[in-house]
Amino acid sequence: MKQPGQHFSTLQRLLHWSMAVLIVTMLFVGVGMVSTVSRLHEALLALHRPLGIVLLALVIVRIATRLRCGAPRLPAGLPAWQRAGAHASHLALYLLMIAMPLIGWSMLSAGGYPIVLYGGLHLPPIAPHDVTLYAWLRAAHTWLAMALYATILLHLGAALFHALIRRDGVLASMARGEARG
Repeated sequence: MKQPGQHFSTLQRLLHWSMAVLIVTMLFVGVGMVSTVSRLHEALLALHRPLGIVLLALVIVRIATRLRCGAPRLPAGLPAWQRAGAHASHLALYLLMIAMPLIGWSMLSAGGYPIVLYGGLHLPPIAPHDVTLYAWLRAAHTWLAMALYATILLHLGAALFHALIRRDGVLASMARGEARG
């Protein structure tokens, strides 16, 4: 890993903001999908499955980019508990971004449902067909979605704290790539 600069690279910022939009979209689509039995359900499902796989691919690229480019150092005056919280929340975000699509894919596999990306392009099953496993994975997918939502809110709150209270350039390093002052 190269020595990190004072801001995130253009690719890191592009991945971050693209994934932020897609993840928030996925959370709303997922809630809408399980809240309706109308014909809209099928359209939401057809959107949710391929977007989950796109997000899985993007998080892999994002992790590789993070390992290659690094990340800016946190401000020197940041208390140790906030520093630890920042690292823990980022780890939680990455783990959830990987777990959610893999559990969704496994859940559909266990339920015997095809994972249609587009037209005739299907992904292979990654779990055995098992109704009990399907039920367990569906519950896990729901609970992890709520954990992801909560972690995103915490992440957003921390970003706003850095921007509006501390004014230490942490948000600017991801928003515009400006150096921290």
